Amino acid sequence: MCRNIKTLYNFEPPVNEDEIRAAALQYVRKVSGFNKPSKANEDAFYAAVDEIAAATSKLLDLLETNAAPKSREEEAAKARIRAVRRFSN
Repeated sequence: MCRNIKTLYNFEPPVNEDEIRAAALQYVRKVSGFNKPSKANEDAFYAAVDEIAAATSKLLDLLETNAAPKSREEEAAKARIRAVRRFSN
């Protein structure tokens, strides 16, 4: 799947609507193959983004966990380490 789509669940502070919409946009871009839709496809493209963002928001609201929330800074640091390992070969 698209590497630009990040995990949104169980973070402190919680995810906001902008982050949910950005993930939905990345998903629709990946599935459709369009970075920016043509005028003919624009309505369908953005309707899909809206629907996926709404479904994602609902999913995140319904999920439950006993795990402590993750720190955004710690997760970002782990991602940087993975990137260095991945691209240093």
